[in-house]
Amino acid sequence: MNEWNIQSRAHACEACGQPFADKQPYHTLLLDEPPELRRSDICEPCWQKTFAADAPSRAGFISHWQGIYEAPAPAVDAIQKETAETVLRKLIEQNDPRYAPAAYILAVMLERKRILKVKEQIIRDGQRVFVYEQPKTGDIFTIADPDLHLDQLEQVQRDVAQLLEHGLNPSAAEPSAIAETAAVQN
Repeated sequence: MNEWNIQSRAHACEACGQPFADKQPYHTLLLDEPPELRRSDICEPCWQKTFAADAPSRAGFISHWQGIYEAPAPAVDAIQKETAETVLRKLIEQNDPRYAPAAYILAVMLERKRILKVKEQIIRDGQRVFVYEQPKTGDIFTIADPDLHLDQLEQVQRDVAQLLEHGLNPSAAEPSAIAETAAVQN
């Protein structure tokens, strides 16, 4: 079995080094250069000037094709750091027990992103409470561990995703599981 490791499309012309523009035509040569195959992406002007006439006669030539360069979409962080922190701040400000599971999950997400740091864990009224610090601002957050069970996590994650997508709107319909989770905790 042959295992080929052909490179993905380049973002610039191999001949002149100019970056490809979105929707710009380009040419690709596939060359056999032992021990592997090599892809070479060329802009239209360099192709016409240097490669068009003799591409098939080049050493190792296997194939040629044309394409239209599509600029990669800008990378989007799955968790918008500012949004997650903003939603968490609003949940804390509301101090509504039905949002405790969502606040906890948001705090853990922000901790994993290194936006918040756990400074201390304390036990208050038999419940574990995390003291988080936002190092850039010095703000302190206290988040109670809602003692979630595995069968609750999926719904709380959906509620958090909904809060991140739509924000906190107290006049809108309440996320069902947030209310259910709070009821189970009481």
